[in-house]
Amino acid sequence: MPKLNPERRTTMSNYERARNPEDLTRLFVERANNGDAVGIAALYEQHAVMAYPPGSQTVGRDAIRALWEKVLASAPHFEQELPLPTLIGGDVALTTTFAKDGAGVRA
Repeated sequence: MPKLNPERRTTMSNYERARNPEDLTRLFVERANNGDAVGIAALYEQHAVMAYPPGSQTVGRDAIRALWEKVLASAPHFEQELPLPTLIGGDVALTTTFAKDGAGVRA
């Protein structure tokens, strides 16, 4: 497991927590549209692995925050999409939404 720098840790204590997996889309959209990369990163576990950008992985909350800082620098606008039923197995939940642009579903 990687050694963590305690000064760089992002805590979730200052942010509304997702009470249900379905809350994640709303919280992400709110934070992204406010340019809040730290808030987006707080939605992830400390050692999360995100399959983005395409073909690579972003590992750890600090790296996820840094990635979203770059993405949000161009001030993209996000819209909440209709959630589909959440698939839950043990301590893992997969959330998906139906894309407003008709491109299918997003996981």
